[in-house]
Amino acid sequence: MHVALAVLGFCAVLAVWLGLAESGWFSKVFLPTPQDVAQRFYIWLVEDDLIKDVSISIYRVIGGFMLAVIVALPLGLMIGTFRPVQAFFGPVMEFARYLPAVAFVPLVMLWVGIDEGSKVVIIWIGTFFQMVLMISEDVHRVPMAQIEAAQTMGATREEIITKVVLKSALPAIMDSLRITMGWAWTYLVVAELVAANSGLGYAILKAQRFLQTDKIFVGILLIGLIGLVMDQLFRWAHRQRFPWLHA
Repeated sequence: MHVALAVLGFCAVLAVWLGLAESGWFSKVFLPTPQDVAQRFYIWLVEDDLIKDVSISIYRVIGGFMLAVIVALPLGLMIGTFRPVQAFFGPVMEFARYLPAVAFVPLVMLWVGIDEGSKVVIIWIGTFFQMVLMISEDVHRVPMAQIEAAQTMGATREEIITKVVLKSALPAIMDSLRITMGWAWTYLVVAELVAANSGLGYAILKAQRFLQTDKIFVGILLIGLIGLVMDQLFRWAHRQRFPWLHA
């Protein structure tokens, strides 16, 4: 039932798009038909190396996301567990999460250069600070009764952090990572502003200059589709790791 309703929702959007595009109210420059978009997808796939653009974009997103996870997970765990760490890092993270990632593009080009590292850093900036705060909130919501019970049984501070706090917060942390993966994809186009010559974001920006609206639609839809697949993979992993939460 759930899958059928989901498919019905996509079909409804497609029907509205088709109706508006075929109505004659809009020029194809502004709103191409689904058939035009499908044709552009085929041309891009066969003639313009779509596989390479998709692959490099996935590499950049996963690279920036994993770099954020490596730093944000231990830092968020410490912020959520220890009040002095929260007092020291919390205000800085709250301030930094409002800084627009696109504003860092000139600085990243100066500091990192224009190679692949700069794209990864932009995506890292766009996801890291939000990820730290979300993980710290997940950790902060661990019931105090669990920690006190572990202390009563003689658990060390390290054991409380790794075997009580982290394990208790892990389901919520995985959900937070799933959400921030979506944000990583939204920063892809910004990242590929940095002297890129390949990738879905670069292709969208290039198509804009030549008014290739159908190619812009293809790029946007592909980003959405890949993001949806990754989101479902996170959901599947969550169900496999924590089946009791989905019973």
